[in-house]
Amino acid sequence: MAKKNDDYQADAIQVLEGLEPVRKRPGMYIGSTDSKGLHQLPYEIITNSIDEALAGFGKRIWVTVHKDGSLSVQDEGRGIPIDKHKSGVSGLELVLTKLHAGGKFDEKAYKVSGGLHGVGGSVTNALSEWLHAEVRRDDKVYAQDYKIGIPQGPVAVTKSPMSANIAGTGTYIRFKPDVTMFSTVEWNYETIETAIRNFAYLLAGLHFFVTNEEKGTTKQFYFEGGIKSLVAHLNRDKKTLTDPIFVTKTVEGTQVELALQYNDSYTEVLQSFVNTVYTYDGGTHVTGLRMALTRCVNDYAKKIGAVKGGEAMTGEDMREGLTAIISVKMPTQLIQFESQTKAKLNNPEVQGYVQTAVKEGLDNYFEENPSDAKQIVAKILLAAKARLAARAAKEAVLRKGALEGMTLPGKLADCQEKDPSLCELYLVEGDSAGGSAKQGRDRKFQAILPLRGKVLNTERAQLDKIIGFEELKFLTIALGMGIGDVSNPEKLRYHRVIIMTDADVDGAHIACLLMTFFYRHLPYIVEHGHLYVAMPPLYKIDIAKTSSYIYTDLEKDALLAKYPGQKFSIQRYKGLGEMNPDQLWETTMNPQNRILKRVDVADAAAADHVFSTLMGNEVPPRKKFITTHAKTATLDI
Repeated sequence: MAKKNDDYQADAIQVLEGLEPVRKRPGMYIGSTDSKGLHQLPYEIITNSIDEALAGFGKRIWVTVHKDGSLSVQDEGRGIPIDKHKSGVSGLELVLTKLHAGGKFDEKAYKVSGGLHGVGGSVTNALSEWLHAEVRRDDKVYAQDYKIGIPQGPVAVTKSPMSANIAGTGTYIRFKPDVTMFSTVEWNYETIETAIRNFAYLLAGLHFFVTNEEKGTTKQFYFEGGIKSLVAHLNRDKKTLTDPIFVTKTVEGTQVELALQYNDSYTEVLQSFVNTVYTYDGGTHVTGLRMALTRCVNDYAKKIGAVKGGEAMTGEDMREGLTAIISVKMPTQLIQFESQTKAKLNNPEVQGYVQTAVKEGLDNYFEENPSDAKQIVAKILLAAKARLAARAAKEAVLRKGALEGMTLPGKLADCQEKDPSLCELYLVEGDSAGGSAKQGRDRKFQAILPLRGKVLNTERAQLDKIIGFEELKFLTIALGMGIGDVSNPEKLRYHRVIIMTDADVDGAHIACLLMTFFYRHLPYIVEHGHLYVAMPPLYKIDIAKTSSYIYTDLEKDALLAKYPGQKFSIQRYKGLGEMNPDQLWETTMNPQNRILKRVDVADAAAADHVFSTLMGNEVPPRKKFITTHAKTATLDI
């Protein structure tokens, strides 16, 4: 019997006015409401200030993280217009309260801009508890205040500005994120600092000042060398083959800049930007770079007789030990980003522009620097030989195994659920703890894979050696998505991969080894938020006729302080195996009670630096790192 439509009439259709859509669906505009989405708010404002500098107005930008949790950005640009728009409100109010309102939709105000949709400032305003805006123009300071995106009065001249009088004109925006919109409103100063540093590298000659009021510090970022300096910075702890190679060319109005340098590692670090915006999912400019690099190196190798006519090095070979920055600047109106967060460039024509610029630039460099060119070719040829030597082993383990239904490892206690988004895989240190976890788990959606001993350090290991290591082979097969050039993320069998180790030094080391494996060889799992670290309790305390599980020493001290003079007993858990199955479930595996820490990479360059330092072959950098950070080290991984 057909259902009636009486419950769906015209009055059921909602029309969201002003900034309501942003507060209703914030993820559509900033990607997420976690820490990553939170940090999108200042980037929208900073990018607007950068756009003014790109347009030729101002060379300094100030960013301040305030003690009250707010953040401010000040520039010395022209200042957002404060005169009345034809819509009836000031230009400032229009920009901060209307979606798709801005000066970037034609080429009159901005030819090159990191903004695109005209929603940046308004989205930051909509998701802020309050926002204060000041504009310095015509020897006056105009101000306006907002609460959750709503103006609290008209634009008016102020005699007591918040902004410093450091330029004749400019815009000052200070805002405090709305705690009801985000899972956290705590700024990560290092994340902000890294983003500013990258901006400074990309915009040679632009001066940034970053202040942390809590610590009373101010750092300045200014680089004349541009992205060449950035590549050198990324490779500062690695043995490099040549000096950084720089290529620049303008093709059809699009400026292409490339800086690259090879080192002796096995991993690739590639960052891509469009109009200074970090496109962390790459796009057509990255595709163009890869294609041009592969063709250029193969052409030169054949020319000097380094390879036979039928042989060719692949794109995978090119990536080994490559550090590269690709940056394109193009007319704002032509940019096709995948979303408002600008994670991926979709312009098909840019691929051709980058190919043309990079191929021509590298061809010229190789001709003028044959010694450097031969070192690069030799490095890539070595990678190609290693790939060919490992192919048979990889196909045996992966193509006939994880990707074609090979029997799952016998030590894996799989779950009943078949939907990967609902499944969890616990990687448990030791057979004893693995046995407890198997008994205590919810077998409907939780799978257990015990790991015996410390796994291989994969920082500098080739894939054939990795998949020849039994524990990592079992792990790869259990995950189901493969590894290396035969990986297929769609076949990942678990969307939560949870590292569960003892709360001691050995446990922390094993967790670090596993994170190295995932970061270097299965980065998809890290980048897409599938990797977690379980936090087992450190103590069980019996006091005042109650039992409590305690996860930190601070919690322990606080609990004991609540019951002065009371008798108590403390059990320190040295290992997971000391817990009964029901205790392990209740404290570490029960979704209602457990504490999981998701492994995120906010700064890929910093993560690469730490992994290379701590897990690489060079002892002096590791010793220096450890002695420098020893006093601040904890087991809170």
